[in-house]
Amino acid sequence: MAGNIALANTEFPGRAIYPDVKVIGLKTLKKQLNDVVVVDVRSAYEYDTLRIKTATNIPVASGTFVDKIYALRSSTDKPIVFYCNGKTCMKSYKAAQKCMQSRINNVSAFDAGIMDWAKTYPKDSLLLGKPLNNPKLLISKARFNKHLLTPDQFVNKVANSKSLVLDVRDRFQRDALALFPGRERRAYLDQTNKLDRYINRAKKRGRTLLIYDAAGKQVRWLQYYLEYKRVPSYFFMKGGARAYYSALTDNSFGKNK
Repeated sequence: MAGNIALANTEFPGRAIYPDVKVIGLKTLKKQLNDVVVVDVRSAYEYDTLRIKTATNIPVASGTFVDKIYALRSSTDKPIVFYCNGKTCMKSYKAAQKCMQSRINNVSAFDAGIMDWAKTYPKDSLLLGKPLNNPKLLISKARFNKHLLTPDQFVNKVANSKSLVLDVRDRFQRDALALFPGRERRAYLDQTNKLDRYINRAKKRGRTLLIYDAAGKQVRWLQYYLEYKRVPSYFFMKGGARAYYSALTDNSFGKNK
């Protein structure tokens, strides 16, 4: 028994950090899917990219999260299940904890997350608003890694005139200064028309898209859209702007050549 608990805490580190949060497993959620209210607590962009079919979106980072869950609870007696990206993502636990602290009961965390769900139950998952059906459409970590450049490699790539640099940091993460003044363009991930304009420009001119976010996490979801748009050449900065500034601080640019 102790061994099983230790194994669970290794696979799901958040369970040790949030021991009071009730969790629900993959198969159990599937069985109870029509008897619970599923809430995706990630950003709207992540939700719009890949989600559980029946889920509604209430981002835990929103200042109105608790108020919206209060309103949801007043409309139903069903258990509320929160989920995020899973396992090492803490948002589902944080959402449940916030509710417990606000005396909103009958809540739990589906901490296996969206990727495990989509792989196991593709017909109950939506990718870019359409039924996933085939789990092979999910982008593997290895495939994602093929499109990553270290900050050093990214900077060198920017020097190539055959590239279009795009800053996709969100409204709350973007610094006053651009990393590549005069070279980069800016677009929020929810600005589809603006993103499309830059994507189409890069494709038409045969340019490579070089994209960075705040910490290298949001671009994982952007990749689905780039693949959907059949962008032939694109790369992301590994670790995002945070890694770039860290490399500057460590004076490590050019040392890995």
